[in-house]
Amino acid sequence: MIKSAIILAGGKGERLRPFTSDRPKPMVEVNGKPILAYQLDQLKKAGVELVVFACSYHREALQKHIGSGSKYGMKALFSIEETPLGRGGGIKKAMKELPEGWQDVVVLNGDNLWKLDLSGMMKKHKEKNAMATIAVVPLRSPYGVVEFNDSDEILGFSEKPLLPHWINPGIYIFSKEIEPLLPDEGDHEIETFPKLPQDRFIVFKSTNYWRGVDTVKDLTEAEKEVAEEFRE
Repeated sequence: MIKSAIILAGGKGERLRPFTSDRPKPMVEVNGKPILAYQLDQLKKAGVELVVFACSYHREALQKHIGSGSKYGMKALFSIEETPLGRGGGIKKAMKELPEGWQDVVVLNGDNLWKLDLSGMMKKHKEKNAMATIAVVPLRSPYGVVEFNDSDEILGFSEKPLLPHWINPGIYIFSKEIEPLLPDEGDHEIETFPKLPQDRFIVFKSTNYWRGVDTVKDLTEAEKEVAEEFRE
């Protein structure tokens, strides 16, 4: 299986202040653990042994907490951006830290909480000989939905229902072939994805737990959810 991962861990998280005043967004704690810790646990369960952190903003807090990575049962390296390179540039720079001869790597936005079948995603990526595999999760409405008929009579209400769309939660697997297509500075979704051959650019559907943590409200809701979702 795939043994290495890159985590984009330089987010400023301006909408999460004051929680991000002295740390990057992935280091914000949910139920006493940094968001990153939940991701590292999932990576370890899938057999990942090495994680490269692409970091810039308040990287010292990240490096101090992660150290060698031994507390999480894996090896940690740091790809430091003196000036922000964008997500695509950050991934490309971090790839230079991967072991010689690497073929595929898991890439994560470091500020999301999730549980999915990462081993299954790895397997599909390999079986399809994909250049890029993206996890997709159902879109949940942030609002309650009113249901009514053609006579404008209310039939009922649905509280934050799942909608018939799938979104990108920031969980990818990339093959080494994608490396030269990544920008030195810029975003991979804008500059790289349009260049990929359709038959080797695939999705992995997951209906398991995922939450973006972008605001203080998200953080408050996540506190209630993780105790149940990550219960052993």
